[in-house]
Amino acid sequence: MSRPDGRSASSLRIYLRLLGYVRPYIGTFVVSILGFIIFASSQPMLAAVMKYFVDGLTDPSAALDLGWSFVDGVSLMKAVPLMIVLIALWQGLGSYLGNYFLARVSLGLVHDLRVSLFDSLLNLPNRYFDQHNSGHLISRITFNVTMVTGAATDAIKVVFREGLTAIFLVIYLLWMNWKLTLVMVAVLPVIGVLVSRASRKFRKQAKRIQVAMGDLTHVASESIQGYRVVRSFGGETYESGRFVRASVDNTKKQLKMVKTNAVFTPSLQVVTYGAMAVVLFLVLLLRGDATAGDLVAYITAAGLLPKPIRQLSEVSSTIQRGVAGAESIFEQLDEAPEVDTGTVERDRLQGHVEIKGLVFRYSGMAQPVLQDIDVDIPPGRMVALVGRSGSGKSTLANLIPRFYDYGEGQILIDGVEARDYRLRNLRRHIALVTQQVTLFNDTVANNIAYGDLAGTPREAIEAAAEAAYAKEFIDRLPQGLDTEIGENGVTLSGGQRQRLAIARALLKNAPILILDEATSALDTESERHIQAALDRATTGRTTLVIAHRLSTIEKADLILVMDHGRIVERGTHAELLAAGGHYAGLHAHQFREVD
Repeated sequence: MSRPDGRSASSLRIYLRLLGYVRPYIGTFVVSILGFIIFASSQPMLAAVMKYFVDGLTDPSAALDLGWSFVDGVSLMKAVPLMIVLIALWQGLGSYLGNYFLARVSLGLVHDLRVSLFDSLLNLPNRYFDQHNSGHLISRITFNVTMVTGAATDAIKVVFREGLTAIFLVIYLLWMNWKLTLVMVAVLPVIGVLVSRASRKFRKQAKRIQVAMGDLTHVASESIQGYRVVRSFGGETYESGRFVRASVDNTKKQLKMVKTNAVFTPSLQVVTYGAMAVVLFLVLLLRGDATAGDLVAYITAAGLLPKPIRQLSEVSSTIQRGVAGAESIFEQLDEAPEVDTGTVERDRLQGHVEIKGLVFRYSGMAQPVLQDIDVDIPPGRMVALVGRSGSGKSTLANLIPRFYDYGEGQILIDGVEARDYRLRNLRRHIALVTQQVTLFNDTVANNIAYGDLAGTPREAIEAAAEAAYAKEFIDRLPQGLDTEIGENGVTLSGGQRQRLAIARALLKNAPILILDEATSALDTESERHIQAALDRATTGRTTLVIAHRLSTIEKADLILVMDHGRIVERGTHAELLAAGGHYAGLHAHQFREVD
């Protein structure tokens, strides 16, 4: 019996937290509530007008008698049409104030949530992205926030407008005949039970819809990003099947929620109108000395009551969808950001990297990926990491800029533990070029001078492009450095994209340079020029090179051969060849491939 209560308390807590985002817009929110109060107050007024209309039918000569000297005595023939027009204007004013100002609040709230979500993504640790696919993350920013919009707009509007309408009507009915009204109000506990049961179903179904929508987004995202592979390998039918299955699953879950709502609403209407039938019977039975106008006014007000009650009950599904969406949003917002407890900040580093007794394992894995790593890289030296795929080369490189937090051992940079640097400051001193190049849908110049490099003089950008052997193809582009290159540089070749990434790293001019298969996508001629550029770029800075092509690291000051997360050999190119071990075997294998 504790679970429903706990779930109910959880829903309330989540919804109240969601409404906490309204705080910056509290003034606008109050104006909207005032508008809904005005709107709600017009409903009993319409019922009251019906009294005077019926009294006017029975006695055409009757005059208005409200106890207000300045209007009393006006004939009902003139007063009733005028009151209807004034009530319509009053209701219109309330509707405008309520709807418009609440829309301003809700749109601001959704904007704030989206920004908070996106900003949290920028600060979450790498492991979070390893554990969540991009489709679900994108769906959270788009679809889930849209569900929250319903809870923050339609739901709030219905709760206040229809809730206040029901309250005003009940007060009016109690004032007219409190005994009859109590009979009608007695049905409210039954309505409450129906709403409570439906709410639990709505929330459970809303969560399932979220997951299904995330799966749908994920399939679409993968197919769009990998369209070349899909077409090359004839995967259109397979991808279409995946998408259809995801879409059908989503449709089924949506229909379940519609079915729940479709059963719930008529059930509620039966209960509500049943209470109305009892009240009408009692009105006819116990009319007493009430005039026909009084009875019509009472019946009219009672007849207006089911609509706001029905809409209030239906809003439960909207609120539960919003709560489910908000729950997933808050789950992400509550994720701990990257650990950044460092206090050290340096304007410039020498680039002395020492790794002592390093052991690292990914979250949830029992087996270490790196074991007993000991390396000393003096400033300005080039160290190369080689080994078979999965030997831990890239993992080791990722630990230096602290993309992952290591467990045992130390990484010292200029004698200071890497954890003791502020993250932003540490990464400012490290330039990184990976095999998987990331470019943005922007100009060539803005892709080279990205982030902290924005605002770099044009001459420096051109010099970096020339040093990376990128200028020769940039000059052939329609607008040169100002050419838009499309999503992830889709208009460029793999080698051209990699040269832009190298130009970005050269422009950064950091004391530590990490090259993770940085020349793997280059043709032989480009590689020769890039190698010359890298020879100049590595002068005077500490360079860690992860290379598959051993020909690119022959000049390295130290080569580390890795296997199963351990350093199994170390030395210069000549020393390792002479030793006849792992490195010599890799070199001989590549030499045979070239032949």
